[in-house]
Amino acid sequence: MIAQIADALANPQFLLALFAAVAAAATVLTIAIPLTEGNTLHKRMKSVATEREKIRARERERLNRQNDRANLRPEPKAYMRRIVERFKLGDWLGTENAKQQLAMAGYRGAQAEIAFLFFRLAVPIALFLFALFYVFVIKDFGQTVMVRIGMAIGAAYIGLKAPEIFLSNQIAKRQLSMRLAFPDALDLLLICVESGMSIEQAFRKVSTEVGSQSVPLAEELALCTAELSYLSDRKIAYENLALRTGLETVKSVSTALIQAERYGTPLGTALRTLAQESRDQRMNAAEKKAAALPPKLTVPMILFFLPVLFVIIMFPALVQVFKWK
Repeated sequence: MIAQIADALANPQFLLALFAAVAAAATVLTIAIPLTEGNTLHKRMKSVATEREKIRARERERLNRQNDRANLRPEPKAYMRRIVERFKLGDWLGTENAKQQLAMAGYRGAQAEIAFLFFRLAVPIALFLFALFYVFVIKDFGQTVMVRIGMAIGAAYIGLKAPEIFLSNQIAKRQLSMRLAFPDALDLLLICVESGMSIEQAFRKVSTEVGSQSVPLAEELALCTAELSYLSDRKIAYENLALRTGLETVKSVSTALIQAERYGTPLGTALRTLAQESRDQRMNAAEKKAAALPPKLTVPMILFFLPVLFVIIMFPALVQVFKWK
């Protein structure tokens, strides 16, 4: 049985068929999953409510610590934190901006950091051992021992970078969703502010309305509302919103809100200008994609459309030529 499995894994035709089956299954899942997904707004807003409760508990704990230092209690999972600090896993497994990237990807809390560190440790080791087993036991590809060890080290390096690539993809997906919905959110925020609402009520209203268009943006606005309610400095809430999103338009809005809080400048004019700029940027991005479409279509047209066109044009003439012969 083991010999048959080894022969199958060493057979290029079997590996090609296996990869083709995996690619076909991935294509079917990619098409079918969006059709079967439900509305995730309720789930994400529930997560936001949980995060709001955590912020409230943290602020209450800070106030209790200031009022009565005798009531200090150890934080949950303190032993895990002590182990991480003792072995300095965050220094050699985590990147400098890993925590910020986790927040930008939508993963918050100590559990997300622990999972990130775990996968950065486990995936390289697993790929390294699998590559060693494959090149030394199943098939050596006719290479020397040093080349095979180098292949295993390369697999370990890919495993080390895989969590970062996953985070980058998640960040790009969230930012695209927020970038498309942010101009509409700014318009709603402007209407709420000019109607006399406070900024907390405006953020809460916009987070509820924009959820049907972008769940990540609704989540971030709801978190900003919670931080505005419970943080001692409102400037920190605006800066956290800009850091979590990583969008230049959100940073501009956060700067305008901070200036309005500090100097008392009118907020409606700044929001109207930023909303117009955001809509212009979205239109420019769409025009840029449309302008880049003809060069991208050149090669597919040469390979697929022109041969078919030549066959259609030349076929009647060829039929007549062979008929007369």
